[in-house]
Amino acid sequence: MDAQAQIEDEVRRRRTFAIISHPDAGKTTLTEKLLLFGGAVREAGAVRARRAARHATSDWLELEKQRGISVSSSVMHFEHRGFRINILDTPGHQDFSEDTYRTLAAADSAVMLIDAAKGVESQTRKLFEVCRLRGIPIFTFVNKLDREGRDPLELMTEIEDVLGLDSVPVNWPVGGGKRFRGVYDRLRQRLLLFSGGEHGTVAVDQEIIEGPPGADEVREALGSFADEVVESLELIDGAGEAFDRGRVLAGEQTPVFFGSALTNFGVLPFLENFLELAPPPGPHESSEGPVDPVGNPFSAFVFKIQANMDPDHRDRVAFVRVCSGRFERDSHVLHVRTGKKIRLANSTLLMAKDRETVEFAYPGDVIGLFDPGIFQIGDTLTARDSFSFAGIPSFSPEHFMRVEVAEVMNRKSLEKGLEQLAQEGAVQLFTEPGSGTAAPILGAVGPLQFDVLQHRLASEYKVDLKLTPLPFTTARWFRSEFDPEIFRYSDATRVIEDRQGRPVLLLKSEFYLQRVLEKNPDLEFSETGGF
Repeated sequence: MDAQAQIEDEVRRRRTFAIISHPDAGKTTLTEKLLLFGGAVREAGAVRARRAARHATSDWLELEKQRGISVSSSVMHFEHRGFRINILDTPGHQDFSEDTYRTLAAADSAVMLIDAAKGVESQTRKLFEVCRLRGIPIFTFVNKLDREGRDPLELMTEIEDVLGLDSVPVNWPVGGGKRFRGVYDRLRQRLLLFSGGEHGTVAVDQEIIEGPPGADEVREALGSFADEVVESLELIDGAGEAFDRGRVLAGEQTPVFFGSALTNFGVLPFLENFLELAPPPGPHESSEGPVDPVGNPFSAFVFKIQANMDPDHRDRVAFVRVCSGRFERDSHVLHVRTGKKIRLANSTLLMAKDRETVEFAYPGDVIGLFDPGIFQIGDTLTARDSFSFAGIPSFSPEHFMRVEVAEVMNRKSLEKGLEQLAQEGAVQLFTEPGSGTAAPILGAVGPLQFDVLQHRLASEYKVDLKLTPLPFTTARWFRSEFDPEIFRYSDATRVIEDRQGRPVLLLKSEFYLQRVLEKNPDLEFSETGGF
């Protein structure tokens, strides 16, 4: 097999996707069960309270284990029935949504997880909009069918009304709550009944009865659920949208699956359908137009940087999404932003915090590169002529704190820690123009980011940090020339600079932004700043 044919074959079998949801919808539990079915882990570690002995593979930061929430994206991979699966697990909590936004740039599709009792929640809506902006196909998994929940038809209607997305059930639940028994697979015309199953194991007995819903053997197996299931399926067939994979890939339709990640009911059928229906890696937009994954030499971009994944070595790892060609360890490529050739020597495959050396990688794969301090989020690496992939923006912070430098004993460790964590995107770092050594200002999308910052500075850099809140809720990057004197005597505004030296206006509220624009109609602002 020649090199291009091998790349084409490897691309065809890859599926790289992110899992998005509102907090507590069961995202990390589903991730663990997918890893179990793929043989990547032997026992699922639920995200639980701090007394729990086991923790999820994807939740590796100490603070995640203490609080029982995901605060950092992680990458996991496994093989299943000839497919190579790369899972990008993202934080569910809205305070860490910026990390999720960046991670979605590396995904070819997304699995939207919905709690059967709660439906489409606020954070789900926000993440869905990001997927829509990026044109990412969405597959929906309605979770927690083992608990009492809402009517499946009602949930599908809500998906359509709230998200404006046609929903088509690929399977249909048999029962719910304590009476949840299985699903009817509409695409394959078969009934799947489950028994057994518990958290921490994939031991689920699955009985398969072939045939259309009204077939005698299917109705007999459904028992007391027969009328309810058959009537629902007839209603969907008559009034619902027909499944159309083309519309799914275009982001116009979402296939809906029902199941319980906790008991494993419906997880394997979902995985196998998803692998068949989800897209392989496709072209990525760049300054030179779409970059085809097969017909171009190696190219990739950095979508995340993580410091101190190994606390013993104080290392930095750049998360790199391969977009085209074949990655080869020790190869020399162009680092587009700096214009320099670099050697990709220390390359690893990531499995949450665990790593193994990787010699080759293909489009869709995510690799970790040792970062001596040269990488930034959004950087493009290429073996061909210079071009850049579309940038990854930083979002406008809504919470601001001043660092009380006088309270810090080790200034050098503080400066190093803040700079490295800002490079990761864990927090945004600002200074006041001409302030010299004045205390830096930190910006965050959500206040929990400050808790993570303080925890990591204490544990990784031995710096105890005191922060003072600032009365601002809005930030805008200047996109036009301006006279700083117009803001000098205002208590409601303040001009600061980001890490790249770009001017940023802080405001107490959106109301003051409107006043500024009314008085200065020539000013232009942006809600985001690129890395």
